[in-house]
Amino acid sequence: MADDEAPTHMNPYEMALVQLRHVARRMKLDPNVHEVLKTPMRSLEVYLPVRMDNGTIRVFTGFRVQHSMARGPAKGGVRFHQNVTEDEVKALAMWMTWKCAIVGIPYGGAKGGVIVDPRELTHTELERLARRYFSEIGPIIGPQVDIPAPDVNTNAQTMAWFMDTYSMNVGHAVPSSVTGKPIDIGGSEGREKATSRGITYCIREAAKVTGLDLDGATVAIQGFGNVGGNCAPLLYEMGCTIVAVSDVNGAIHDPDGFDVHKLTKHVRSTGTVMGFPGAKEIQNADLLELDVDVLVPAALEGVIHKDNAPNLRCKILAEGANGPTTPQADKILRDKGVYLIPDVLCNAGGVTVSYFEWVQGLNSFFWTEDEVNERLDRIMTKAFHQVHDIWEREKDKDEDGLTTRQAAYMLAVKRVADAIKKRGIFP
Repeated sequence: MADDEAPTHMNPYEMALVQLRHVARRMKLDPNVHEVLKTPMRSLEVYLPVRMDNGTIRVFTGFRVQHSMARGPAKGGVRFHQNVTEDEVKALAMWMTWKCAIVGIPYGGAKGGVIVDPRELTHTELERLARRYFSEIGPIIGPQVDIPAPDVNTNAQTMAWFMDTYSMNVGHAVPSSVTGKPIDIGGSEGREKATSRGITYCIREAAKVTGLDLDGATVAIQGFGNVGGNCAPLLYEMGCTIVAVSDVNGAIHDPDGFDVHKLTKHVRSTGTVMGFPGAKEIQNADLLELDVDVLVPAALEGVIHKDNAPNLRCKILAEGANGPTTPQADKILRDKGVYLIPDVLCNAGGVTVSYFEWVQGLNSFFWTEDEVNERLDRIMTKAFHQVHDIWEREKDKDEDGLTTRQAAYMLAVKRVADAIKKRGIFP
């Protein structure tokens, strides 16, 4: 299928392959390396019988995909969601490879998922599901092989179950087997807000290169989970005005801006952004098209596509979610002059601090939150400007132009390709 004939809502893996193909063509990437990078090195599908609280057995389906280990052990989160597919997990694993390469940490990409609506399970049922899943993927998991982390609908508690399951199976505590754990069992200070903090560092640097004054800049955030919910107060503290937020129940808007601390308390007490006093309810889709300085899509993939991209009015698009923008929308946004901070750069703060947690666990030596944030700022800022410099240098070299995503991919793919070439193909 030609790129211009692609459907509005692309299969995530098809989208990841299109993105790679665009950059491979521009870079004149060795076709043999391209062939290796198109396909994950390992994809495991597992079936998970779990005893429900009422005594019945339900069988769930889970996946773990390892895209590349050319630069080090595989790294990537595990999501629990009813719409998980193998192709989605394959795409996310590939994006993790690029993400780790862009920020220069010694990992390859992986991802995991279980097809389940966690809202339908009790706490004890979720624990049994988590432990069974981790036991089933155990043969390809380990601190020097593949280190999982939280993702959609998983959290520090899930990682505690994962770590305990792995530790019980090997007979001793292995804190470095997962990241995103509670502090009490080897987690890192600063990990919970790391993805959001990395996004704010990228927005800060994007504002510098575009001339946007963040003091009073208007922001809309799609998704108010761990990423969006932590991003809002961080941007608020930087002087931004948060005018719209959303969650699975809907979206709210106040052109004068929210008191984000009150909004956060409201969400904690009610479980949703809806019903916040003084806010106007709007459609989730309408939030994306508000006239704001900064838009942060922090929900799921594919929400910005060829049909709604022409209607976006933001100046900076900071991708908090993985894969929120299709390749066709990338071109439209570039032509509109929207400065897009691609997901593989923008939300890499989480995996960066996961790397810090892994290093701390291996050495049994832990850093303060200030040390973690300082190191994260340094890595994210360096990576942002490396990507931006490639974009500035290459964007006008041909009639097709260059998107900032392609600039990020050029940096990432080159680093992974160099590792593959230097290591060679076994045997």
